[in-house]
Amino acid sequence: MQKVENFSSWVSKWFTVIVIIWAAFNYVLPQTSTWVIPNTSYLLGIILFGMGLTLTTEDFVRISKRPIPVILGTVAHYIIMPGLAWLLCLIFHLKGATAAGVILVGSCPSGTSSSVMAFLAGGDVALDVSIEVLSTLLAPLMLPTLLSVLAGHLVAVPAAQLFLSTFRIVVIPIVLGVLIHTIFSHKLDNILKLMPLISQFAILLIIGAVVSANHANIFTAATALVIPVVMLHNLCGYGLGFAFSKLLGLKEPQQKAITFEVGMQDSSLGATLALKFFGGPAAIPSTIFSIWHNISGSILSSWWKNHSKENLIKED
Repeated sequence: MQKVENFSSWVSKWFTVIVIIWAAFNYVLPQTSTWVIPNTSYLLGIILFGMGLTLTTEDFVRISKRPIPVILGTVAHYIIMPGLAWLLCLIFHLKGATAAGVILVGSCPSGTSSSVMAFLAGGDVALDVSIEVLSTLLAPLMLPTLLSVLAGHLVAVPAAQLFLSTFRIVVIPIVLGVLIHTIFSHKLDNILKLMPLISQFAILLIIGAVVSANHANIFTAATALVIPVVMLHNLCGYGLGFAFSKLLGLKEPQQKAITFEVGMQDSSLGATLALKFFGGPAAIPSTIFSIWHNISGSILSSWWKNHSKENLIKED
């Protein structure tokens, strides 16, 4: 088990690089992951089931004891990121499925890797996880609503199907994970040690599937603007998330948590839903977002860790 844990730690350390290499590999050899395309929703279910396994009733008690920062962080996430996506589509004149894909990833809940980035940056991980849980549980309602309002003029949005699919993919695995953790508790210790590695493997398979499905359309004139749009979307999300938390007068660890929770998206969910409901081109923004926010999140967390007030005080 120790060897597996060491390998998991190694994968976590180099995950951003692995994602880039894996995406490039599937771009060159798209047949590698074509078998995964029909199974992305199951893979996402595994990721979210793993998230549920890590949660306990204490996590939900913590949310109830400190609801205001959690609610404000979740509201900020669901206002800033969808609003930015819509605005960027207007500025860059994106149309059709591509624009819908940008708005779709903007309407997703917080990304699962945000808690890792918050931890590395010395942020408030408890607050980060709480916002992540709440935004994810709200996803079946928020995602179809935001898509209908912001992207309904671009593509046909099957709101009812989207709600049911998101509920089935997101909420049911999390609830099952929480129930199993509650029932079996410490008997799951070895499985919990494996879950980060299993989740990372599932994320890689989803990325490979989306790249394979869209390898002919990723670098075309029609999608050339998607890369800068996605990068701006993520970076502006960080900036506005930080400004929002600063405006609230929160302490530095809370500012870091909200910054990552606002700027990082569950792009795996976005890619899965895009493939299922809107076609390949709509999944491209989520794929690029998945690669880019791991890069930007790693850079920001490293910089923040080295330049935080607490660390500078310790050095003095």
